[in-house]
Amino acid sequence: MNLRLTPTTMPVAVRPNTLAGLSSNQVGGATAGGFSGALKSALTSVSAAQNDAARLQQEVQLENPKVSLEETMVAIQKAQIGFQATLHVRNRMVQAYTDIMNMQV
Repeated sequence: MNLRLTPTTMPVAVRPNTLAGLSSNQVGGATAGGFSGALKSALTSVSAAQNDAARLQQEVQLENPKVSLEETMVAIQKAQIGFQATLHVRNRMVQAYTDIMNMQV
């Protein structure tokens, strides 16, 4: 689960007169991956971690000898940490949106 943004996904400042030749997904330096791609990838990763933890938990409950309790607990903790990080990012994005909407022009 990698929630870090790589330097290639960071927006680059673009002069207004250079926007004419760019497509809508390239404006502001955001390529097809960009921030939305990184966010989607992180959400997919968190979802996969939660699904894996649920699967391991079910296997432990069914007393599968190939699945250890320690492995299951670590997977559950990873899923919880990923979910908490996602929740914090969502809260900060909502707060930033609210701050921008409350700015006086």
